Amino acid sequence: MASVATREPEFLAARRERAARLSETLGLPHFKGTAGWEFTDISALDLGSFGAAPGSANGVAPAVLFEPASAIELRQVDAAEPTLSGGGDLPAGVIVSSLEHAAREHPELVERHLGSLISSDDVFVARNEAGFRGGAFVYVPYGVTLEQPILLSAVQSATATELHRRTLIVIEDGAQAEIWEQYLSASEEVDGVFNTVVELVLSENARLRFVCGQILSERSWIFGSQRAEVGRDASLDWVAFGFGSKGGRVRMDTRLSGPGADARVTGAYASHARQHIDFDTTQVHAAPNTTSDLAFRGVLQDRSTAIWRGNIIVDPGAQKTDAFQESRNLLVSKRAHADAIPGLEIQANDVRCTHAAAIAQLDADQLFYLRSRGLREDDAKRLVIEGFLSALTERFEAGAVREMLHGALEQRLGLIL
Repeated sequence: MASVATREPEFLAARRERAARLSETLGLPHFKGTAGWEFTDISALDLGSFGAAPGSANGVAPAVLFEPASAIELRQVDAAEPTLSGGGDLPAGVIVSSLEHAAREHPELVERHLGSLISSDDVFVARNEAGFRGGAFVYVPYGVTLEQPILLSAVQSATATELHRRTLIVIEDGAQAEIWEQYLSASEEVDGVFNTVVELVLSENARLRFVCGQILSERSWIFGSQRAEVGRDASLDWVAFGFGSKGGRVRMDTRLSGPGADARVTGAYASHARQHIDFDTTQVHAAPNTTSDLAFRGVLQDRSTAIWRGNIIVDPGAQKTDAFQESRNLLVSKRAHADAIPGLEIQANDVRCTHAAAIAQLDADQLFYLRSRGLREDDAKRLVIEGFLSALTERFEAGAVREMLHGALEQRLGLIL
């Protein structure tokens, strides 16, 4: 039964009401006073000064981060209804639509999965659930392989607004998909709050490559809660690029819930000026014979700062777990600062879990070698940095995906160096 006032299903209206009440009781996390916020100070953030994102779309054409060839794109500007474009028809049963539309047309799917991975006990998640409009929903049914990539684009064009972005992706048994999501600002003058919640549900033997990146205005804040659940013998290839915004925090949690589940997480950030980047990642092994491989790399220029905190959790009984995590940071400026904090919580006795972390300045010997071969200092620095980041793109097979990720990194380096 649908709500007459909101024209949305009762289950969604009820979730919004609960979240709205909860958000009023939750305060913003305190710098060094709230777990997980020891390195990110948001005391300058006044949510009361930001209004709701408008429901009418402007004709904006911002710079993009990703443009997969032949992609079917679902594009949303502010809180307006998303539009679907791109060539080709979707296979039978596949759904690519706004989350609100899917809740009306396919309530049995959305009600079962929405909020199943991320609870609204966090103030930003609660505000997102109460306030999101449009959003994105992708559903790939049993055994279907999507040949074309799906591109989900969210654009914030109105300044002094708080935009809540909600994404739900469900890949059923034996299905496969490649999905890209990008968060954009219409211009560098946009001063806003971008609040994203992403849930990725992979059933048995499912395959998903999910690439998510943001080049928001460096006057904006970003807050994110993103979580994936990987079922039995399923495989997730998750990529995260954090280039824009002035500050905030993004949580990325991967839960390997079925035997044989596998996840590879690749992250990159490149900051300058006084940007602050904060990634908090978790790999939860909740079943035996599961594997995870996480690698983050950052390049920091000027007086920018970054924090990566990672944790591998192995539940009791999750024997034969094989997990790895690493974070490596390259400081281009002597005033740049990075922190890398790996962690292990192991409750099983037959596992292999390792981690690595490194923070370093540009190698003077490498620069000297290149300059002795006739390269200018700027060109020598660029080659060293490109070599440092190439370890990430080489995690992907040669082809269009690797080339696009390499191109995105090249574009970002061109802006900050």
